[in-house]
Amino acid sequence: MLLLAVDTATPAVTAALHDGVSVVAETSSVDARRHGELLLPAVDRVLAEAGVKLDAVTAVVTGVGPGPYTGLRVGLVTAATFGSALGVPVYGLCTLDGLAYASGLDEPFTVATDARRKEVYWARYTSSRERVGEPAVDRPADIAERVAGLPAVGAGALLYPETFTDARAPEYVSAAALASLAAEKLAADPSGSDFLPPLPLYLRRPDAQVPKNYKVVTPQ
Repeated sequence: MLLLAVDTATPAVTAALHDGVSVVAETSSVDARRHGELLLPAVDRVLAEAGVKLDAVTAVVTGVGPGPYTGLRVGLVTAATFGSALGVPVYGLCTLDGLAYASGLDEPFTVATDARRKEVYWARYTSSRERVGEPAVDRPADIAERVAGLPAVGAGALLYPETFTDARAPEYVSAAALASLAAEKLAADPSGSDFLPPLPLYLRRPDAQVPKNYKVVTPQ
């Protein structure tokens, strides 16, 4: 087994390789505006560090969000392209689950990432491997009572300390955590039935909007 994991649902552009036993190479950089420029070089770095070629990869793992539209689709399209070119399966994992897994917490807690528009993408967990319900997007003040007193991980928690009063690391998801979580799931169920489809988890409409009074010109 050689899993290639990528995620671009947050400002972190991250890639990692996992051989079924441990992470053999990983890299992350934080730049919310350059996902498209940074991801392929990141993949090249982990392959070089591991001393393998791309055709050694047996499966691709991608974070499916939630996350902003433009950044998120970079990782998903890249994962789909690799899967198609190599003829290997592509597995989806919730990006928040990757953050939860990396936290190592074994108590109830919250994961929150920055959703912009003064909102967060968030979910509650009973442990680092067990999520409660589905991810959501809300203003922090609107969920304050639901997360009160709980530890919280992720950049969203750090942005709103008045709501998330016990913010902890990690700030951003790492592909190493996603790869490790995927390897664990595949060891338990090689069929891959416990994964999400590698499709974007969008919880609201894109930030980009068609300008008002936009006129469509029909060619004569």
